[in-house]
Amino acid sequence: MNLASIPSPSTGVIELGPIPLRGYAFCIIIGVFVAVWFGNKRWIARGGKAGTVADIAVWAVPFGLVGGRLYHVITDYQLYFSEGENWVDAFKIWEGGLGIWGAIAFGAVGAWIGCRRRGIPLPAWADALAPGIAFAQAIGRWGNWFNQELYGKPTDLPWAVEISEGANRVAGTYHPTFLYESLWCIGVALLVIWADRRFNLGHGRAFALYVAAYCAGRAWIEYMRVDEAHHILGLRLNVWTAIIVFVLAVVYIVVSAKLRPGREEIVEPDRDTTPGKDADAKDADVKDAEQDADAKKDPLSKDEPGESGKDLTAESTEAAAEKG
Repeated sequence: MNLASIPSPSTGVIELGPIPLRGYAFCIIIGVFVAVWFGNKRWIARGGKAGTVADIAVWAVPFGLVGGRLYHVITDYQLYFSEGENWVDAFKIWEGGLGIWGAIAFGAVGAWIGCRRRGIPLPAWADALAPGIAFAQAIGRWGNWFNQELYGKPTDLPWAVEISEGANRVAGTYHPTFLYESLWCIGVALLVIWADRRFNLGHGRAFALYVAAYCAGRAWIEYMRVDEAHHILGLRLNVWTAIIVFVLAVVYIVVSAKLRPGREEIVEPDRDTTPGKDADAKDADVKDAEQDADAKKDPLSKDEPGESGKDLTAESTEAAAEKG
C-alpha cells in the first residue's frame, strides 16, 4: 500500500459555461506562450528585433501541431483505423496524442517559411528558441497528467501517479513518466542556456544541443513506458527515433563547429527599404565630410568677418616701413 502518491485529476475538462477548458490544450497553449516569450528575450539579446520571434511562430506553431498529430496517428494508426475504432478520433487532438518528432520537423518547415519572409537565418532563430522549446515541452507534458496517459510500469514509490480505471488502462500506481520527462526538459533548457553563454554557440548548434540532450533523456524515459507501441528489434519505435536523431544532432554540432565557428554577428539585417532614404543619408554624410575638410584647410574661416583682413594689412604696413 502506498503511503504517498500523485493523484490524477478526476477529469481533464473544466466547464466554463458553454466553453470546455481542456487541461491538455491549456498546457500546450501555456507552453507555446512561454517558448515565444523567452525566445523573444534571447532573440533581442542576440541583436534581433522585438516581435520577430512571434511573427515566425505564427508559421511554426500551426505546422508543428499538424506535424505532431500526423506523427502520432501514423505511428499509432491501430488506435484509429483498426477494427472497432472510429477514424474520426484521429482529428480529436484535444484528447492527447502529439509526437514531438513530427512537431519539431514540421515546425521547422513553418519556421523556415517565416524566416525566408523576414530575411533572417533559420539556424540563428532556432538557437534563440531552443531553451524556450524545452520549457514548453516541460509544461506541455502535464497535459498528459490531465488525460491520465504516458505513465510507466507499476510502482509503489512515493511519487507514483495514481491512474483510475478507464479505456485501455487498469487502475493502480505507476511511474509518472510524464513527470520524468517534464523535469528532464527543464534540465535540458538550463543546459542549453549555460552552454550557449559558456561556448558562444551559433549557427544552429544551441538548437542541436537541445535536440541531442532531449533525445538522451527520451530514450530511457520511453523505455519505461507500458502503453501500446510498435517495436523494432525489441525496442520501441520512439527509442530508435531518439537514438537516430541524437546521432544526427551530435554530427551536426561537430561539423558545424568546424565549418562555421563562433556565432552570427548579425541575425536580423535592417529591412528598411524606403525609396531614397539610403541615398539621402549618403549625400548628407558626404556634405558633412566636405565641411569638415574645408574647416581643417582654413582654420581662420571660423573667425569673425574682417579680422583676418586687419591682420594682413597691419603686417604689410610694418614690412613697408622696414624697407623704407
